Formats: sequence, C-alpha cells, structure tokens
Amino acid sequence: MKHRCFWVTDSKLYQEYHDFEWGNPVYDDETLFEFLVLETFQAGVSWITILNKRENFRKAFDNFDYKKIAKYPESKFNDLMQDAGIIRNKLKIRSAISNAQLFMDIQKEFGSFSKFIWSYVDGKPIINTFHKKEDVPATTDISDKLSKDLKKRGFKFTGSTVMYAFMQAVGMANDHTTNCFKYPN
Repeated sequence: MKHRCFWVTDSKLYQEYHDFEWGNPVYDDETLFEFLVLETFQAGVSWITILNKRENFRKAFDNFDYKKIAKYPESKFNDLMQDAGIIRNKLKIRSAISNAQLFMDIQKEFGSFSKFIWSYVDGKPIINTFHKKEDVPATTDISDKLSKDLKKRGFKFTGSTVMYAFMQAVGMANDHTTNCFKYPN
C-alpha cells in the first residue's frame, strides 16, 4: 500500500489527484490558468469540493480557455450564476473573467504566464522536507510576494494562502511529505 501525504482521503479522486497531478511541475499556460481558476474558487471551501466539481467547471468555463473567458459577455456571467454544477459566487465568477484578461496582459509582458510565475522560484521547484501536517506552512515569503504582485496587477482572490496552494498544485513548491511515496528522493 502506498503511503500518501496526510491530506489525502480514501477518495479515489483525491488519491488520483495526489498521485498524478499535485506537485508535478506545470509549465504550460493553459494548465496554469486552469489551476488559477480552481484555486481561486477553492477559497473558503474544501479542495475535494473543487475536485468533485472540476468537470463541471471545465464545461462551464469552456475548458478553461482564458481567451474565451476574457471576452465573456454579461449573458455568460448570468448563465454561470445559474449553473448548479459550479460554485455560484458572483465575485469569484467575475474574478475568473477579469483574471483571464489580466493573465493575457502578463503573457504579453513576459512572453508567457509560465515565465512570469516560475520566475518566483528561479524556474525550478522548491523541494521542501516537511515531515508532518504541522510542518507545512499556509503561506511563505514567496507566496506573499506573488500575491502582492498579482493584486497590484488587479487580480482577485489571489491572497497569499491561495497562491501557496497554487504553487503546491503546479509543482512550484513540492510539499509531498518525506514519508509520501511521491517525495523526491
């Protein structure tokens, strides 16, 4: 039996997310945007709730196509507010639209969102050596700086805790605990 990080439940969906996605470095803008949207919607709810609704989010938000999302008219916003398959929070839905626009601004400035975001960790994952739940921080100096920069650019729902969860999800910070089979030896 595989030993996984402390936060993984008996849920097959959670286990697959942990085993095949969480902490794996992501460098393509499309997947980075997907995680940005999912993490911003996760604020205030459990991650398993987001995972359970991920396919619904994918359908509702045009497969996380930030170019389409950036141009959503008010009618699409209203449709999203009626979609029981996602989290119907008007501020979060509006932020997904405005964050898509700002995401593309960063692409223009840096060549890609990936170059921008990975510059915070010099282009390679930070490998932490956490042993137990209590060791894993909710924020770091890097997530504080990243959050501050994104907020200055107009991004919403990108507080330091959300950004650290994002960094973990996309492998910028590898926080698999040392007893986890995914911990890099």
